[in-house]
Amino acid sequence: MEFLLVVILAALLVSGLLWWRRESAAREARNLADGRADAQRWYERLGGQVMNLHGDDPAVRQALVDAGERYNAAGSQLEQARTVHQYRLARETALEGLAYARAARIALGIDPGPELPPLASAQGAGQLTREREVNVQGQSFRAGPQPGRATPYYYPGGRMQGRPVPAGWYSTPWWKTALGAGAGVLGGMLIADALFSPAFADPGYGAEAGGQGGDFGGGDQGGDFGGGDQGGDFGGGDFGGGDFGGGDFGGGDF
Repeated sequence: MEFLLVVILAALLVSGLLWWRRESAAREARNLADGRADAQRWYERLGGQVMNLHGDDPAVRQALVDAGERYNAAGSQLEQARTVHQYRLARETALEGLAYARAARIALGIDPGPELPPLASAQGAGQLTREREVNVQGQSFRAGPQPGRATPYYYPGGRMQGRPVPAGWYSTPWWKTALGAGAGVLGGMLIADALFSPAFADPGYGAEAGGQGGDFGGGDQGGDFGGGDQGGDFGGGDFGGGDFGGGDFGGGDF
């Protein structure tokens, strides 16, 4: 009798283990399929934007070039993806491309369309809300919330060397030079200091903000970098936290 009971318990245990493994495999397959479908959806939407948008304005052309680069990168990531995490990276790359496509629509003066899901890599970076011009090592650099002849390069927001860089339009893609070694890094950080730090810019830069959101909107507690959790010049601390989340904040230049 005891032996029979042991056999029954063992059989139940084995059956339970097999059921758990089948359920785990099924759940993983569902998650994988959902991740693939979500990434594919944003990728196809980006493809439509890249194919249908055209313009001769420098800001439009540059934004579409960046969108096209992300489209190609997302396609490559989708082809190679085998895990949920890899599909999430492809999704992030496609969303970043759509951010550039949306910027191109703004530069074209047409409806930018619905808001996009926030980029994970741009969390806490905020957005430019006023124009800015600084001089660094004899060169002039501009930034602002709207595209223009002097600011044709869009950036969807992210972090450079752990420092938040807000979304907006810039006179040159200086963040790309900051990825290299030596002088490139130094030059990029000097530009970031000049554009985003009152200590390097005009004395009234921080005062004009009045501690109510300042020059970089989207913050929780004001300061020049809204979008952070603790206010101050760089919304989540002086230098934020973390590095780049893969690619140009998800699959491109960075």
